[in-house]
Amino acid sequence: MKTVDYIPSPGAPFDLDDESAYGRWRAVKLHDYPADGGALMVDINNPEALSPAEVEAVHRRLVKANMALYTITGGVADASPEEQKKWLMGICEVFGLSRLDANFCADDDGVTHLKVDQSGSRGTYIPYTNRPIGWHTDGYYNSPDRTVRGLALHCVRPAISGGENQLMDPEIAYILLRDRDPAFIHTLSKDDAMTIPANEEEGADAVRAEQPGPVFSVSPADGSLHMRYTARTRSIRWRDDCATRDAVTALEEILAEPGAYGFRYRLSAGQGLISNNVLHDRAGFEDGAGPGRLIYRARYYDRVENTGPDAQFK
Repeated sequence: MKTVDYIPSPGAPFDLDDESAYGRWRAVKLHDYPADGGALMVDINNPEALSPAEVEAVHRRLVKANMALYTITGGVADASPEEQKKWLMGICEVFGLSRLDANFCADDDGVTHLKVDQSGSRGTYIPYTNRPIGWHTDGYYNSPDRTVRGLALHCVRPAISGGENQLMDPEIAYILLRDRDPAFIHTLSKDDAMTIPANEEEGADAVRAEQPGPVFSVSPADGSLHMRYTARTRSIRWRDDCATRDAVTALEEILAEPGAYGFRYRLSAGQGLISNNVLHDRAGFEDGAGPGRLIYRARYYDRVENTGPDAQFK
């Protein structure tokens, strides 16, 4: 893509009072946007030593769509789950993701293994079942000092059927919502737009205070957009006014029919996702008689390096 002679100041594309900056950024963002999940895929030969071309290919997709998919092309069949977990963490480190959000269900190293598991504390949470999960970004219940900005997944074993994810770039959700009515963005940027009630019922490790916050916010560090969202209707409280209800309804309509901007993809063994905590859901799935679906999930406080709005103009 031709270099655009314009570099926005931090946050300018997301400033509701700067339509010029938004218009220029929007045009660059949508130009040559990936048409499907396949366009996000990059083959990686050696996950322990990515080539410069592989790094560039992954990073280019992250700049454009805030996400990239990868396929490990060799050695997967002989690699243990623990080896593949190390691959995931190593790939993430290449792109500046290192500060893991170790939630209380995570393994000792901070990475979470997602599989059907109804034992102990995991049994009360939907990610450890085979049920579908609606649209969300990870860590929406975290406090601001633990904002999850990076999300990565790696598939060790897919389900026998189902389990695919639908993926959507939060910047695209922002564009579609702002194009409908900028007031929706203003409303969902309020500090109390979405509140997650306190959790005091799952034991000492899971206790958390009530957590209000915005859906959309802009990082002062690099002007990047962050989205905090869940489609769930239980254990969530929206700001009680007509403006918020209208904005949430509009966002739900966009996510219900994302059209070309909703990428549906089912990870196979040795495939994964690296992202700036994009919107995603999960279809229900069925396991066979074997060990069942196993996905590693890594949440990071970091955003992928050099993927802010200014990077899209280079």
